[in-house]
Amino acid sequence: MIELSRITKSFNSGKPNQFTAVDNVSLVINPAQITVFKGPSGSGKTSLLTMIGCMARPTSGRIFLRGVAAAVPFQQEGAESVEITSLPERFLNEIRRSTFGFIFQQFNLVKGISSLENVMLPAYPTGEGRALFRARALNLMEQFSISRLAGQQVELLSGGELQRVAIARALINNPAIIVADEPTAHLDSKLSQEFMEIAGRLKGEGKSVLIASHDPIVFDSPLVDSLIEMRDGAVDASRGRR
Repeated sequence: MIELSRITKSFNSGKPNQFTAVDNVSLVINPAQITVFKGPSGSGKTSLLTMIGCMARPTSGRIFLRGVAAAVPFQQEGAESVEITSLPERFLNEIRRSTFGFIFQQFNLVKGISSLENVMLPAYPTGEGRALFRARALNLMEQFSISRLAGQQVELLSGGELQRVAIARALINNPAIIVADEPTAHLDSKLSQEFMEIAGRLKGEGKSVLIASHDPIVFDSPLVDSLIEMRDGAVDASRGRR
């Protein structure tokens, strides 16, 4: 479970050009579900996901994550959740690495290296033996029918192939939560539908899938458990669905 309490994210605080990207958002996000944040560009959905995923800190408010206490050695024994907003950066790094898998709008794959090496990249800082996570990467690529592309450099891949490599990379550390920012923005309708089918499979495996999107194929999908509409940094409580 993820709980957000009065989360606000402002930039250039105290200056004439201050801008509030997320404004006083409180939410509870249930585990093992697909949650979609819907809204136009500038609505705050991406900023909110970056804070949930420990990639940025809120200006104010608190975020609680359940099930990550192992990454925080000083956490009180028996505590059900961890308040992540005030943790030192080294603990946020560990939570981000072990708990979250990220799928970016532009995929952010590294050119000049193979698809397999891209999938393996997030596992290197874990200290796990390379042979182990290489075998896991190959298994993921097999699951997504891209094992034949293991040695292929990513700049030579099609949009659908890039998508599958990005998803395999997000899963390499077996995260409990997948965060996807506009994952279908550069895909055609068929590939967008394919992405939602994969998201449904991940939900079936017990993973939480958080998606920021303004694509109707995503937010109108029957696979979506919770739709949260955002505008001007705030949640539109009257239009979301559960």
